[in-house]
Amino acid sequence: MTTVRVRLTLIYSGLFLLTSVVLLVTVNLLLRQALRARIERLSVTPVTPVAPMAPVRGMPVDRLAPLPALVDDVINYQWGVTTLTVGILALVSVVVGWLVAGRILRPVHRITATARRLSVSNLHERIALAGPEDELKELADTFDAMLDRLERSVEGQRRFIANASHELRTPLAVQRAAIEIGLPEDVGEIRDKLLFHNRRTEHLIDALLVLAQAEHGLDRRRPVALDQVVRLVLAEGGSDDVTVTTRTEPFVVYGDPVLLNRLVTNLVDNAIRYNHSGGTVEITLSHGVLTVRNTGPEVPEERLGDLFEPFRRLHTTREQGAGLGLSIVASIAKAHGAEVRTSPNPGGGLELVVAFAGNRGREPESRPR
Repeated sequence: MTTVRVRLTLIYSGLFLLTSVVLLVTVNLLLRQALRARIERLSVTPVTPVAPMAPVRGMPVDRLAPLPALVDDVINYQWGVTTLTVGILALVSVVVGWLVAGRILRPVHRITATARRLSVSNLHERIALAGPEDELKELADTFDAMLDRLERSVEGQRRFIANASHELRTPLAVQRAAIEIGLPEDVGEIRDKLLFHNRRTEHLIDALLVLAQAEHGLDRRRPVALDQVVRLVLAEGGSDDVTVTTRTEPFVVYGDPVLLNRLVTNLVDNAIRYNHSGGTVEITLSHGVLTVRNTGPEVPEERLGDLFEPFRRLHTTREQGAGLGLSIVASIAKAHGAEVRTSPNPGGGLELVVAFAGNRGREPESRPR
């Protein structure tokens, strides 16, 4: 791929060489014409001797014979010098054109570097390009103005998420307390049903808020031991009729510990929920790649893309979720610069892979659970 700097260098060098070649060729042709005209004037000057020993007004013809050959030698030498000069000018023009193009494009590189570095956590940064009021400064100022609008929009969405989290969770907590305390024991079936739907609504709201937070990126990053997160998640949850085995090695991810915990939790819960009685779940963390493999119902390969869409469920389970588990996994992974891949297992089940970039630590360890 040809860059703008290369194209500008070629344009500068081409124009410079074209002008130089035209100039030198014109000078050589004019020089040849002038020398031949001068020799012709000397050749036609008459010889008029006044006395046997008197000086002549013109040069004898036999003395003029070598002059055309001399002219050819001078012109050939001139063309050789011209060719060498053009070659040197070609090299000089390429170097000078490359330097000049780099200097002209320096503000563009600064704009590009700023655009690549920006994320939701550092939208306050600006290009603030100094210099003359030209097209490049106008581009940088336009980019800064766009960042101002984007920062205000993101801040408004953050405030909305925070307010929605408070305003939605508070009445649900009050409802749950009213159901648990206010309803008598003789309406136990209705009470349990109301509590079930109340908890389900709380989980749905919590999942939506986590999904919105992950899609808006990370405010701050800190080192998180992913292998410890996996152990903590397995210690807090699990299933009596599904066997879970783990094999982890120390690995550090720079990100949000709460979101990473939620990522691992959703992967494990999804592997256990969409399984069958007596099935297995295998969790592996090696070289920054977290793999969760489970048994369960078969998943058509053409439906794999639907797994990461919100509110999509491919199978019915005893414990229905909101259909946001893997959508949250994909959003959290994207916020941490990780890649999510999935493939069906032979005989049923899935293999979900989250590939991180980080630092490995000690030797791997294995333990069944």
